[in-house]
Amino acid sequence: MSEDTQTITLGGGCFWCTEAVYVNVKGVRDVESGYSNGQVQQPTYEQVCTGRTGHAEVVKLVFDPAQISLREILEIFFVIHDPTTLNAQGNDHGTQYRSGIYTSDPAQAEVARAVLAELGASGVYSRPVVTEVQPVANYWPAEDYHQDFFARNPHQGYCLAVAAPKVAKFRKTFARLVRS
Repeated sequence: MSEDTQTITLGGGCFWCTEAVYVNVKGVRDVESGYSNGQVQQPTYEQVCTGRTGHAEVVKLVFDPAQISLREILEIFFVIHDPTTLNAQGNDHGTQYRSGIYTSDPAQAEVARAVLAELGASGVYSRPVVTEVQPVANYWPAEDYHQDFFARNPHQGYCLAVAAPKVAKFRKTFARLVRS
């Protein structure tokens, strides 16, 4: 992370979907799918899928706060996934699909907790928000075949059914933040 960028790590269910959205966000310089906040060193996808490593599927975002704020990144995050389902997103179930914000410093945690409090008080959701906020720990990049998965496989069934609608929702809801 250089002085003009920040890094935040987000778990919003399947990393293919989350990555597919954030690669389109103005001010986001890099998006990497990976595994975070578990106990195993260098976990594989197969290990993480068992739910026994403790890792969440995440995307690590490097962004330019002069172009997009952390608050805006988190607003996108809460529109593109359901933060009220514990350890699940849609048909994906297990602790690896939990909703999480994994921060790089205490200031990011403060912003994340403020956004969560506002979201909880807003009444937007009929159920409580279960997104965890923790310092990023034990992060590992996912295997190469997971990187840019949606861009390389736009006609794959899961991408069409789950990722594409999230990208469309982002583009409609946050048109001003779509990378040109």
